[in-house]
Amino acid sequence: MSDREVTKTDAEWQATLTPEQYRVLRQAGTERAFTGAYWDEKAPGKYRCAGCGALLFDATTKFDSGCGWPSFFDAVDREAIEERADTSHGMRRVEVVCRRCGGHLGHVFPDGPQPTRLRYCINSLSLEFDRQDGSK
Repeated sequence: MSDREVTKTDAEWQATLTPEQYRVLRQAGTERAFTGAYWDEKAPGKYRCAGCGALLFDATTKFDSGCGWPSFFDAVDREAIEERADTSHGMRRVEVVCRRCGGHLGHVFPDGPQPTRLRYCINSLSLEFDRQDGSK
């Protein structure tokens, strides 16, 4: 039994996500740098989990880190995300997942700007963007 608010079978996730979103959100994949829909997005708005719609980041905390992925210096609510150790690929990193559905979002690094000094490096495929003006 999962303690997640949103739980689906693998088949249900595959039916609701694109193959690329499934690879990132459910299999902890990543998109290539500078290829995602939001790495250079500058419009005001809110970023939600593409798996379950949970509110995760606000555009006011987004910054250009030069890494090629959307980067934020804080989450809207740190209770909406979960951080856990990731030692895959011979590295020591901190993985960020959506607390509501467990979807892989990306990683967080301690090299961001003030006031948090954090850089949440998030895959565009893990996100949906709600523009402040309501356009898509």
